[in-house]
Amino acid sequence: MEGTVSGQYEEALAAAMTEDCDTGRVEQMLRAARDHGDSRATYALATWYLHGKHFRRNLRMAVGLFREAARADVPDAIYDLAVCFEEGIGVRMNLQLAARLYVRAALLGQKQAVFEVGRCYYYGIGVGRDTRMGNIWLDRAKTLGID
Repeated sequence: MEGTVSGQYEEALAAAMTEDCDTGRVEQMLRAARDHGDSRATYALATWYLHGKHFRRNLRMAVGLFREAARADVPDAIYDLAVCFEEGIGVRMNLQLAARLYVRAALLGQKQAVFEVGRCYYYGIGVGRDTRMGNIWLDRAKTLGID
């Protein structure tokens, strides 16, 4: 598997978990995987820039990478991008866009997003308040183990 797109990503994650992590090497490996079309690597880079893990925190870079991974339908990237828009992290707050992104992530299988869609409807965050619709989504989240 070494040398394959998946292999590059897996090697980068393994290198990142070592005690003497060479962050420059990890970044190169993730960028190489990203350049070969591995959207998981794009998402990993985004989260590390967002949280300042392994790299210096860079919200603009994080949001750009989340957007890129979201275009590739990475559910977690879409969810994290929604959080950024809801909380104004690295972008101007946009509750309507956040709600739409939560729905998209939920429909792609991101479980926490199911709860967030319910919360948005229940409280009218970025959408018209609809407690009935909110409860439908919140009940679904509960069946998925998300409270």
